[in-house]
Amino acid sequence: MKQMLNTCQMVYHHKNCLNTKKPYAKPCRLCIEACPHQAVSEYREIDAKKCTECGACMAVCPSDGFVDRSTDLLHTYLEEQGEIILNCPQAAPLGFEIPCLGVIDGDLWLALIHAAKEKNVVIHTGKCAECPDKKACALSVKTFKAIHESWPDHPPIVIQVSPDQPGEAATPGTGSPSRAALPQKEPAEKRGWRKKGWEKLETILPGLTADEAYPIPRTRQLLVKRMQAYPQDKMPIPALQVGNICTSCGVCAAICPQAALTKRENGDELTLIYEPYKCVRCQRCVTICNPKALEFVPKQLSHRHYTGKILLHKGSPKHCTRCGKLVFDNSEPPMCVACASSSGDSIFNA
Repeated sequence: MKQMLNTCQMVYHHKNCLNTKKPYAKPCRLCIEACPHQAVSEYREIDAKKCTECGACMAVCPSDGFVDRSTDLLHTYLEEQGEIILNCPQAAPLGFEIPCLGVIDGDLWLALIHAAKEKNVVIHTGKCAECPDKKACALSVKTFKAIHESWPDHPPIVIQVSPDQPGEAATPGTGSPSRAALPQKEPAEKRGWRKKGWEKLETILPGLTADEAYPIPRTRQLLVKRMQAYPQDKMPIPALQVGNICTSCGVCAAICPQAALTKRENGDELTLIYEPYKCVRCQRCVTICNPKALEFVPKQLSHRHYTGKILLHKGSPKHCTRCGKLVFDNSEPPMCVACASSSGDSIFNA
């Protein structure tokens, strides 16, 4: 079962939060809305009595605003072990215990799936339907299914129901039929690794409570390490795409909290440069785009393209034919809201 410490395992890194990096008219509330136990307040304070450490807030946060204290230990385990065996607190203790499948976000799913090309990757769960954290698990499973649909021939991983109940038989879940279920006994080296891991965690715990700040989420950093080791491999990664209805206003770059979108102006021409590695897919650029020219679509990206710079768009901004102000829609003739209102014309009929 879950090993409890004196403090809540989830830590809020204020400086990592997108609302802190670049305030926005509509603040991000993903962590608050995703928490199945209403344990996150409007001020991002965690009610330790309500929090079950399911990881939902961590998985939905685009920028590591919320992080589980054992994240670094988990990533070290994933990189160092010859095979990856994870189990949730409700499952038999067969590997490295994670708080819940809910902590696995899109980048971590991709890293786990890619790791399966060279080592066994098995995730043991309890009976999720009976677990109080089933909503967090469902969010993670939904993310996995989306990746599976865009990468149907990915290296197989095994998700196996192995309840922590004596005499209960394990039922195979998602994965490769050719990979046999693991024995219902935890290897001595796995027990020793986890014990050392928790001792290390308790030693460095005070340092983890500090308000850390880093631009790239840790699971993203882990994924890029794997991609760097296999530079020819491509993965389906959601990337920004611009349609031909873009007005070249540049607002999307101005409000990007990660500087993943930058604009370059040369006379009357505007160029948008996109860096997928920096982008946390917070959707701000998509929601603020008036003509709805932006969207995220899965792209097969290699390490070079993922960590490089992409010419996303090049065009000339539109200006109001009356006052010369920048126009943010595709009205014809181009008119700003003020001029269109005063003339009685409607820019929304264009």
